[in-house]
Amino acid sequence: MIEVNNLHKSFKDKKNTVKALDGLSFTAKDGEITGILGPNGAGKTTCLRTLYGLLSADEGFAEIDGIKVTEEPLKARARLGIFPDKFGLYERLTAYEQIDYFASIHGLTGDNKKQAIEQVIKDLELQELAHRKMVGFSQGQRMKVTLAQALVHQPKNFVLDEPTRGLDVMSTRILRKHLAKFKEKGHCILFSSHVMQEVAALCDRVIIVSNGRLAAQGTPQELCELAGETQLEEAFVKLIGSDEGVAA
Repeated sequence: MIEVNNLHKSFKDKKNTVKALDGLSFTAKDGEITGILGPNGAGKTTCLRTLYGLLSADEGFAEIDGIKVTEEPLKARARLGIFPDKFGLYERLTAYEQIDYFASIHGLTGDNKKQAIEQVIKDLELQELAHRKMVGFSQGQRMKVTLAQALVHQPKNFVLDEPTRGLDVMSTRILRKHLAKFKEKGHCILFSSHVMQEVAALCDRVIIVSNGRLAAQGTPQELCELAGETQLEEAFVKLIGSDEGVAA
């Protein structure tokens, strides 16, 4: 389970102070897919970076399975799989070597590491690609390797930042299939997306963030009912109080 409690975060430059998070709180539960929606600048990325431990909040805290990220960062990170918005792969490595590298980062060694790598390769059907160098991999193949490196240490919680951006239809379908499997196994899945149809189809609950605060939360259907709309996109626009732009 992922919990965000009263997060505040400001950034300063020479002229201004920008408040990225202004008391944001929400919970993403085990066995559910929770989506985060919000316009550009709403605070979604700042929130996710706080979860990763890349940023420290000015006030409030984030917890992974009851572990405060700031107090026990390594322990919290061990329970978190991160799927970034860009596939940062080392193309001179084979897929196996890439996954092995991330397994080592998470402290896996010896037979435990080998078994974990072989299991995630099997789970994601990467056997034919495992010992190929990644230069020339398609976007779908790169996505699966990125997914494998995020899952090799078998985290209970999984965070994705716009996971389908740049993916073709078939790659997106593969990713959705795997997310559904993880959900069935009781994983906590939290992801941001700008694709309303994807959020409506996949998410058990949706968190809408605006100006660094929680604007609304609920199932896609509940949010539509709350806004008096039939489509999630129209409900989103009404709930953030703006007709400029879409979620990103």
